[in-house]
Amino acid sequence: MRVRPKTSALPQCRWARGNATHIFNPIKAEEMTTIKLGDYNTLKMVKVAERPNPHSFGGKETFGIYLDGGNDGEILMPQKYVPQGVKVGDDVRCLVYLDQDERPIATLETPLARVGDFAYLKVNWVNEYGAFLDWGVMKDVFCPFGEQKKRMEIGESYIVYLYIDKESYRIAASAKVDRFIIDLNDEDDKRREALYNKEKTGKPVDLLVWQKTDLGFKVIVENRYAGLIYENQIFQYVHTGDRLQGYVQCVRPDGKIDIALQPAGRKNTVDFAETLLRWLKDNGGSCALGDKSDAEDIKRQFHVSKKTYKKAIGDLYKRRLIVIAEQGIRLVEP
Repeated sequence: MRVRPKTSALPQCRWARGNATHIFNPIKAEEMTTIKLGDYNTLKMVKVAERPNPHSFGGKETFGIYLDGGNDGEILMPQKYVPQGVKVGDDVRCLVYLDQDERPIATLETPLARVGDFAYLKVNWVNEYGAFLDWGVMKDVFCPFGEQKKRMEIGESYIVYLYIDKESYRIAASAKVDRFIIDLNDEDDKRREALYNKEKTGKPVDLLVWQKTDLGFKVIVENRYAGLIYENQIFQYVHTGDRLQGYVQCVRPDGKIDIALQPAGRKNTVDFAETLLRWLKDNGGSCALGDKSDAEDIKRQFHVSKKTYKKAIGDLYKRRLIVIAEQGIRLVEP
């Protein structure tokens, strides 16, 4: 069961009523000197969390453990998240967020995204102030109407960016992700050079599919930059929210990045040749698609270009692993 803010607490949100700091007393950004809110922290257990309960053995009940938050004080980890066998002095790697009463809480839940991440999140519910999205932990993350590109609807998913709101110091989501994309030309030299090196060496980059355009699909590259996969370079099914690996084809002078989903050159041919060989072995040893087959048929069957398919056939033929015939290709009989 997910936690929804109490109805009486909703007006405390800055998006509901002006400056929230006059209404409640959350942890301020300048006060959080040790803890990374909305991210993983490694904290030491300092004591068991107990409270009086006449119905429990010994008159006390255990409701969790307290972790050392340094200058930020002790942080509760509720009992249902406490690792088995943990003891005072042990390090616990945990995610920290603020609960519905603005208290820092530690959890072992695995979030779908952390603060500073772009993600594709589903709306669980909507109220008069905004939408609440499932980010993988008990308390949903809030996206105010002012941070929505269009009104979000329950059950739909959206690309958002998670950040710390400077006024309320709450974890929040924004669908206006363009504001958080980093221009490669404004990037520091070390990070920019790392991306150029991936272009030169053909190493893969992490992608989040952002949105469909007339040219193809916009993607978020390495959780930082905007990239584009051109329509004629896509040989597989791609949807908004997909997490994929791709390859930097070109970094333009204006900082824009062209992305491909297949490695360039010989490596792509060799990789697909092995894929095709496995497919033949698993499917009766023959395939009706040959080097003269329609490109769309090849794309539909194997999600590669006709050029890549023909090169793979040539590679397998030179290795005397297949025979090329009018009806397609088949494995060489042993």
